[in-house]
Amino acid sequence: MVFHKIKMLLDMIKFEHTIFALPFAYLGMVLGARGMPNVWTWIWVTGALVGVRSYAMVVNRILDRAIDKKNPRTAHWALPSGRVTMREAVMFGAGALVLFFLSIAMLPSLCHVLWPVVLLPMTIYPLTKRFTALCHIVLGLCLGLAPLGAWVATTNSLPSPGILVLGLAVMCWTAGFDILYSCQDYEFDRQYALHSIPALLGIARALTIARLFHICAVALLASVGSFLSLGSLFYAGVALVAGFLWYEHTLISPQDLSRLNVAFFTLNGMVSVCAFLFTFLSVTFHL
Repeated sequence: MVFHKIKMLLDMIKFEHTIFALPFAYLGMVLGARGMPNVWTWIWVTGALVGVRSYAMVVNRILDRAIDKKNPRTAHWALPSGRVTMREAVMFGAGALVLFFLSIAMLPSLCHVLWPVVLLPMTIYPLTKRFTALCHIVLGLCLGLAPLGAWVATTNSLPSPGILVLGLAVMCWTAGFDILYSCQDYEFDRQYALHSIPALLGIARALTIARLFHICAVALLASVGSFLSLGSLFYAGVALVAGFLWYEHTLISPQDLSRLNVAFFTLNGMVSVCAFLFTFLSVTFHL
């Protein structure tokens, strides 16, 4: 029974989607250490990211529970369907916040000062769809902070220009795939006056804007190699990331969104893992 409830709570926050941000956090650590960070940095950066993301997702689910109950796509989710209670969700979110602050306490001193920079956008993001179509960029900012925060946790110094560019690359990548994801709620968002790029401009134009975001993401990611003097293996990874994103956009069209889940989860998971793996190998072996 307990394990079943835990499974529902993890499903509620789409825990598997942590794969989008975690590799980029690890990428920030590897670049900060110029190699393998110490094991405690790995542990506490992981704890901080898992904690703050889980907290943010719980806030999102709680604030959106009435909306999710009306949406046919989300009505069966754990909180709107009643399989997870408000009390259970609040307790889970509080536990996630404790994990975040515990991890921050174990990280270097600059993290003790800068943690609101991470927590604030995570908290306000769920509200943005109620008043602006720029909500996708706010979500991008949330994920873009992952490599920046990991750099700070590793070096105890502010992010270098190259890491700031990496954060922008992650922001553009995230905004692009979030626009794709929101296409499936186009009719619902328009009916209930919720804001998104598809609801504002239509699906066809939204797909074009998503492509532009992803083109910017690849260009910014490539420029990170120049800022941080990375080798050819890094650029091979960038080329592979570009290939994954190109293929992602071939899977969907305004007339056919049936393969959106493959485009959203599988390919974007491969993007983040690929970016980390090739950067790690490039830094470790100086290739």
